[in-house]
Amino acid sequence: MKVKPRKNVSPDQCNEAMLALRDSIEIWGGKWKLMILLYLTIRVNEKNYFMEMVRGISGISGKMLSKELKDLEMNKLVRRIVHDTKPVTVEYTITAYGKSFIPVAEQLLQWGLAHRKTIKAKLRSKV
Repeated sequence: MKVKPRKNVSPDQCNEAMLALRDSIEIWGGKWKLMILLYLTIRVNEKNYFMEMVRGISGISGKMLSKELKDLEMNKLVRRIVHDTKPVTVEYTITAYGKSFIPVAEQLLQWGLAHRKTIKAKLRSKV
């Protein structure tokens, strides 16, 4: 379903679209999930261990990373791989399903860059 004005849209169709949008916002909302996705996408050919991710994603705590990774794993966007080592090491990868969101994330990034440029220009014109 593309977002555009339509005629004769039933309340059920409208509700279905709103529910789908809400699902998307619940999955991708917040400060960290898109950052985690970007990190795993950029480092797709690397081993992404938990502590390296804490150090590599600026500002995220271990507790928050753990919570967000569990949510992403539950939604089939990230895969958790436990290695039988001492101590146990845990690796994370983006799934094929998670990769399906990359074009949307790229569009969000492009929109964000354009928005920042627009706002900066507006602020400069007021000075």
